[in-house]
Amino acid sequence: MNELKKIFVLQDYGVVKFKFKEIMDQRGIKRNTLARAINTRFEVVNHYYQGNIEKLDVDILARICQALDCQISDVMEFEKVENPPSENISSSDLF
Repeated sequence: MNELKKIFVLQDYGVVKFKFKEIMDQRGIKRNTLARAINTRFEVVNHYYQGNIEKLDVDILARICQALDCQISDVMEFEKVENPPSENISSSDLF
C-alpha cells in the first residue's frame, strides 16, 4: 500500500480582522436596516457584523461597502504574525 504524505501544514500566517461591527455601531446602523438596504437576509449581515465569515462573498462585500459608503480597507485588515513561518513547502514535498 502506498504511504500517504502530509499535504497540509497548519501554520500561523496571520489573521484577517473585520470591522463591520465598529463601523455600524459608530454610525448607528442596525443589522436589519443594512440587510434590507443590500437585499439580503439578516443572518448574512449578522455573520459579517460578528466577524464569523467562513467564505467571503465579494458581491455581499461590495453591497455592504456601497451601502456604508466605505472602502474595503475600512472594513477589513490583515494582521501579520510577529514571526512568520519559515518552512517552505515545494510541490515535490507533496508527492
